[in-house]
Amino acid sequence: MKLRKVSAAAATALVLALTATACGGDDGGDSNSGSGGGDKIKIGIKYDQPGLGLKEPDGSFSGFDVDVATYVAKELGYKPDQIEWVETKSADRENALSRGDVKMIAATYSITDERKQKVDFAGPYLLAHQDLLVKADSDIKEGTDLNGKKLCSVTGSTSAQNVKNEIAPKAQLQELGGYSECIAGLQSNQLDAVTTDDAILAGFAAQDQYKGQFKLTGLKLSNENYGIGVKKGDSETLNKINDALKKMVSDGSWDKAVKENFGPANYKNEPAPKIGQIVQ
Repeated sequence: MKLRKVSAAAATALVLALTATACGGDDGGDSNSGSGGGDKIKIGIKYDQPGLGLKEPDGSFSGFDVDVATYVAKELGYKPDQIEWVETKSADRENALSRGDVKMIAATYSITDERKQKVDFAGPYLLAHQDLLVKADSDIKEGTDLNGKKLCSVTGSTSAQNVKNEIAPKAQLQELGGYSECIAGLQSNQLDAVTTDDAILAGFAAQDQYKGQFKLTGLKLSNENYGIGVKKGDSETLNKINDALKKMVSDGSWDKAVKENFGPANYKNEPAPKIGQIVQ
């Protein structure tokens, strides 16, 4: 009789352990493929891009990508305090999704044919363009004005190299470790222009310490369709995110988020893109 009691207890413990394991899954969110109701949902963002994805000194998070992801998570059944923000660097985004480290990624994630071989994309939720950021009193208006000027982008980026190769072959290309370094160099007049996506540049320019000092040239050197990445084949989550993005646009939340995050930089954003329509 005593042996049977021990076995029953062990069996109960085993069932509880298996139940806990199932609830805690490693798919970056709840165990219902985006149906909501789980304890947490893990979302990948950037931690170092003001106006888009930034970890503040107090540990909170801000930016347009953060606002979009928070809205989407709400539509999936998660409150803000149920979101676990995970820093997702550009080089690791596809792996983070395939490993199940996160449920989705909203991190200036441009939709490309190459990336679509590895992940699925909801959206796009923002159409950005490669542009130039210059001092407010700069006479740089066209790409060719960069000839003989110091142009900055981050190491490994193709943005500045594209400008040098295709527009201004005599530009003096400077590659630094991060955009914050480029912006600091621009502020101190050591550089003449910084190039990357206009949304990223607008986010930096909108910071309190930079307000009124810079301007975007509006050259639209490329089209960058930002999407929300999900694990390849997770069509259920993908469809729900697309529905959430459509609702965010229709109820005015999208416009509000754009103004709050980019407004101080006088960012002339494109209208909200149509879900599923990629601008080439």
